[in-house]
Amino acid sequence: MDDSVLLERWRAGDDTAGTELLKSYYDVLYRFFANKVESEAEDLVQVTMMAVLSGRDRFEMRSTFRAYLLSIGRFQLYEHYRKKKRREAVLEYDTVSAFDLGPSPSVHLAAQAEQRLLLEALRRIPVNFQIALELHYWEDLSGPELAEVLNVPVDTAYSRLRKARELLKKKMKVVSSGVDLVRLQQDEEDESLDDEGRALKFLTRA
Repeated sequence: MDDSVLLERWRAGDDTAGTELLKSYYDVLYRFFANKVESEAEDLVQVTMMAVLSGRDRFEMRSTFRAYLLSIGRFQLYEHYRKKKRREAVLEYDTVSAFDLGPSPSVHLAAQAEQRLLLEALRRIPVNFQIALELHYWEDLSGPELAEVLNVPVDTAYSRLRKARELLKKKMKVVSSGVDLVRLQQDEEDESLDDEGRALKFLTRA
């Protein structure tokens, strides 16, 4: 059934439609969490779905449902990180990375060496920048959708993407031990997600 139909039914009070709608986004949510907290990704998917279901009336349709769902996922991710640290700790996600906050996911997330390097490099850039890159290129989020998820103005969302690409390029060199296996393409129009490998096509061999 079309997402828009399920959304309208859910907003009208049909909780079954809401559950079905969320199930259709399971893979999106799992990808969001997997390269940040792999061992707890499943739990965070479920927590996010429950939060969305219980807060149905908070969705104001200012952006897409996908963007709203991922904004809740981002909040749950940050709550998870905060609980892993001291509750009173202030974590700056423009500077702290997933690598700083927890162990690395297992390499089964990517089959190719370049993809493994990419995933590890993504984990080593600040979380907010990792989220920006993954959602824009893996999930094809538009600028306004990305701004909704990150809770920033649209111009700031685009600015983060630009900075994130530069940060990732530097980290790729670090994790590849100085071997320049990949580089960033300059033409953003050619940047998209590779469905098979989940690699970012804007990273190409030098």
